Amino acid sequence: MSFEDSMLRRARVRVSLLVGLTITTLLALGAAISYATLLHSQHEQIERELTYGAVHGTIDGPPGCNWIILYDGGTIDSGRNPPPAGFPLRSTIDAVALDRQVRSDRVDRNGTTYYVRTQPRGTGVVQAVFDARFQVSDRHHLLAAFLLAAIVGLAAAALTGLAVGRRAVAPLAEALGRQRRFVADASHELRTPIAQVHTRAQILARRAGADRADYDRLIETTGRLGEIVDELLLSARLAATPADQRPSEPVNLTLLAARAVDCEADRAAEQGVQLHLSVPNTPVLVPGIASALRRVVGELLANALAHTPAGGRIDVAVRTSRRSADLVVTDSGAGFDPADVKHLFDRFHRGAGAKDRRFGLGLALLREVVTSHGGTISTDSRPGAGATFTVRLPTIPSRVAAASAPPAT
Repeated sequence: MSFEDSMLRRARVRVSLLVGLTITTLLALGAAISYATLLHSQHEQIERELTYGAVHGTIDGPPGCNWIILYDGGTIDSGRNPPPAGFPLRSTIDAVALDRQVRSDRVDRNGTTYYVRTQPRGTGVVQAVFDARFQVSDRHHLLAAFLLAAIVGLAAAALTGLAVGRRAVAPLAEALGRQRRFVADASHELRTPIAQVHTRAQILARRAGADRADYDRLIETTGRLGEIVDELLLSARLAATPADQRPSEPVNLTLLAARAVDCEADRAAEQGVQLHLSVPNTPVLVPGIASALRRVVGELLANALAHTPAGGRIDVAVRTSRRSADLVVTDSGAGFDPADVKHLFDRFHRGAGAKDRRFGLGLALLREVVTSHGGTISTDSRPGAGATFTVRLPTIPSRVAAASAPPAT
């Protein structure tokens, strides 16, 4: 997956999450308001029942789920409608008989909830008991309904969020697609005239003989311009949809590393830099596009040579584990500030003291190439202690590798 595809996917996920969170919040708010309204209405009903029972109720005629208990002097009378086990609350009756103050209690007992009001009546005390089992049952049913609605609502929110996320990000995806096509088309159109200018500059430099300094600078400039165009074209190809990308093939990472070191051997010798290669004796096959991975190895090695002074050393190694292969390029150059690591692979980033160093897309493109191959790239460095770049790629399983004839790449 390319960097741009990953960015679009993250945008869709964020929009989906925001829509889902909004819908879920509205559902939760509606549920909370409904439950609070039910609870308030039930409390008002219970209070009315208790108040009426305490003032007007009789021991023989209370409605269902109500009990009236009278205390007059030393006797307690509940008539022919005996209260539930545990009632009356004798301690509360004694306290009201003593101070003549109204008391309200809530008692959880016998698998239900009772609301109790005890107050003076005449010279005695009355205690009204209300069984709220039906009100509690209504609350449980409402909560169960809310839970079911929440599950359905979350599913609906997820689907709605995905749909809205796709629609919201669609214009951005279309714009990025057009940008990629423009970059690819422009790069194709520019490659030929730049190559012609570069070739003409080389011819003029050979004809100029000794006085060719300006021609050499022109050749260097056109060469860099050609590299930038090639990098833009590669970036556009890597950002294309999977259907537009070339199919992957078994690529021998060991051979790529060996050939890259061989190609840079003369340049390293001219700069006075020691170049060392350490690879397994057997091919290390990774799935991918050979030309793109060749660019990864070459760019890492060129980057190391550009930052390693005379007398320095560069080590190129290929290491394997159970399911992956590591390409490690280590140099003894100036290194860089660890604070630059998080921006090192950003396009056009220049670290502190970059001066005339080429802007380039090189390291940014390396990350795109590596991630498009399902791998990772990391770096470690300290100022004055060199730098190490590690590319980790998935390998082809041994049974598949045995059946595949690796290309000579």
